[in-house]
Amino acid sequence: MSPAHARSVRLRRRHALPGWLAGLALAAGTGTPALADWDDDPWADDPWEEEEQWLPFEVDGFVELAGGHHLRDNRLLDKDYNLAEARLRLEARGDWRRFDLRVRGDAVADQVTEEVRGELREARVAFPLGQRLDMRVGRQVLAWGTGDLLFINDLFPKDFNSFLTGRDEDYLQGPSDAVRGTWYGDNVTLDLVWTPVFEPDDYPDGERLSFFSFDPNNMRRTVDAPRTDDPETFPDDGELAARLTHRIGSAELAGYFYRGFFPQPEQQLDNGRVTHARLNAYGASIRDRIGPGIANAEVGYYDSVDNRDGDRSGDVPNSEARLLLGYTWEAVTNLDVGLQYYLEWLQDHDDLESAWKDQNRDIDRLPEEYRQVVTTRLTYSMWRDNLTWSLFAFYSPDDADYYLRPSVRYRASDALTYSVGGNLFGGDNEHTFYGQFERDSNLYARVRYRF
Repeated sequence: MSPAHARSVRLRRRHALPGWLAGLALAAGTGTPALADWDDDPWADDPWEEEEQWLPFEVDGFVELAGGHHLRDNRLLDKDYNLAEARLRLEARGDWRRFDLRVRGDAVADQVTEEVRGELREARVAFPLGQRLDMRVGRQVLAWGTGDLLFINDLFPKDFNSFLTGRDEDYLQGPSDAVRGTWYGDNVTLDLVWTPVFEPDDYPDGERLSFFSFDPNNMRRTVDAPRTDDPETFPDDGELAARLTHRIGSAELAGYFYRGFFPQPEQQLDNGRVTHARLNAYGASIRDRIGPGIANAEVGYYDSVDNRDGDRSGDVPNSEARLLLGYTWEAVTNLDVGLQYYLEWLQDHDDLESAWKDQNRDIDRLPEEYRQVVTTRLTYSMWRDNLTWSLFAFYSPDDADYYLRPSVRYRASDALTYSVGGNLFGGDNEHTFYGQFERDSNLYARVRYRF
């Protein structure tokens, strides 16, 4: 049998219409007692299974229904829900000679925005160049670093609208149109990523979440998105990221470099708009087994290129130093515990305070020089990992605010998964990082059927 033939017969007949009907019935709450029989794979003896398919690549995906509702009255938003959508994911994978091809995209019917849209998550080709260099070109999701939902040297785009409203955690990492090269040396591995045009974060813009505006003329909680001028000139507004990794025994060490822009717009322009300030970032990390678990440490320095001396504080973001310490272990059978300590140290804080006074800003809302965050992740699995309980908690003692992410996931079969959870915010002040979303606290539910 040829390789192409072998790939094609892996497309199973179970993707036919009866499976779809069963999945839709289960999503509607019918047919539940039969879930235990799904593990027997009723298509196992299907005579169509060995018939060659006409497609030269593999295709799979899922359909998902998701909804989320506010727990508190938020009069700034038009709707009392921030998640109501039906999503179809299709993913195609194939290879030709030495080229690996992958396309992954979603079609979304979104009631919040009242639109039907397409989202291209991945469209890339991967191939080797020689014996030591692998290339990946096109739209792709990129991530590195050691943090768990806390990021220092991972400056690739993040989708906070998805993360804070109840979509799957995978959607936190946004896609980039980039070229990535990975070179494998005898003792080190070097990753280089070039993004021709800057990819910003998808930050709260008032459509799904209210937020606190630090506009010096009107500091308040709002849904009015700032008017931005995003860097978009090719090639001047591109990004370059690098990671160099090395192993010493069981320890993994890495060094990082980034040249681009701050992920969120904070630089005030003379025309009343804001833009993304230029940023150089340098960092390092280490991860190793210690005792019964895995420990990690990561540091980074954010060099605000146009405000290195703090003389433009108030108009251009200040430089920052960041630190992350973490430890994860299995406390008892099936219970995993993860702890993290995170620190942001705002440089030239005195200059920032002086600038705020000169601009007549409310000094009580001045960002702290030191911002600490502690996190806890608890994950308990049962029923052969088919039922998973999880709680991720963020707490900042400096800002006196918190963010809780409880969730429960039930895998009814290999195809069908139910998820419920929440995004719960609170704090003493409406201008702090988590406190600003207090009125956006929500509960959500998702039903996903894979095919």
